[in-house]
Amino acid sequence: MTTLRDRLRSTPSIVGQPPRFDPLTAPDEPQELFVDWLDAALAAEVPEPHALTLSTVDREGRPDARVLVLKDVTADGSFEIATGDDSAKGKQLDANPHVALTFYWSPLARSIRVRGLAERATPAESASDFIARNPAAKAIALAGRQSAPLLDLEERDRIVAGNLARLESEPGLTTTEWTVWCVRPASVEFWQGDPSRNHLRLRYERTESGWDRRQLWA
Repeated sequence: MTTLRDRLRSTPSIVGQPPRFDPLTAPDEPQELFVDWLDAALAAEVPEPHALTLSTVDREGRPDARVLVLKDVTADGSFEIATGDDSAKGKQLDANPHVALTFYWSPLARSIRVRGLAERATPAESASDFIARNPAAKAIALAGRQSAPLLDLEERDRIVAGNLARLESEPGLTTTEWTVWCVRPASVEFWQGDPSRNHLRLRYERTESGWDRRQLWA
């Protein structure tokens, strides 16, 4: 009988088919390359290419991470995400806005790492994002209990049903607890995997005058 270690060791990694990428011809700013890679993931029908891992720290400095979706990349290169202020990640973002974002597109053997500072968008931008969400997601968000202990399933269903009814009669209903956060990157690293482990790595570091771009050892 094989052990878990044996089964993990025998499982292939870096199985995707990476597109051609020459770091020497990469653009001067990372947002252009990010959008190019995201478009390639969309064209390749990578499942949920907008999914990312948001990493934060709590008040004790302990790391935390969870998966959510990218909302947009702004003209100035900021990455937009959103969450409720009452959620664990909302509270952590408010207390310490230094964050990391990680994208991983296995079919293309590509990953992107972003480190930066999260800033609140305007209330109008947050309200607009909330209105654009699907009704079920809005009904859950309006309950305002994310990460709280769930003790009564019937109560949950009753609250969600009530919120869905409110949304039906008030399609413009929003909540001030919903916030769009703009992550202004300090560094963005593009990684393209190679089964031989001779990976391609290109890191952009923000400077006072723009971006410093350099390749890294695998």
